[in-house]
Amino acid sequence: MANVLRLLDEKQLTKQSLAQKAGMSISFLSDLTNGKANPSLKIMAAIASALDTPLPDLLRTANAAPAAAEPPGQYRVVRRLPQGLTQVAAVLTDYQAFHVRQWDAANRKTMGKSEDSSA
Repeated sequence: MANVLRLLDEKQLTKQSLAQKAGMSISFLSDLTNGKANPSLKIMAAIASALDTPLPDLLRTANAAPAAAEPPGQYRVVRRLPQGLTQVAAVLTDYQAFHVRQWDAANRKTMGKSEDSSA
């Protein structure tokens, strides 16, 4: 969904307008973009069509920071993670997620320092 959010920002569209164009409710689209629902391929095709974007481009992944972690309009794609870091997706308990968020914040801080020093 990071690509959907990025394209919404680039095309200056609202979730409401995307939902209308894709033929779905705004609440369902919000659930998708907030990670509360998983889209089928048919839904992704409808979103791609509504965004006038090829489906493979919408489905393409990259080692990127989640779009929600950046301020609106400030999407930053990290092409490669530093050695020793791996991006994963998982279903966790609230307790586990709390610890993962702490690790993530520490790693992002480290990554930011390494990007600053290499610039």
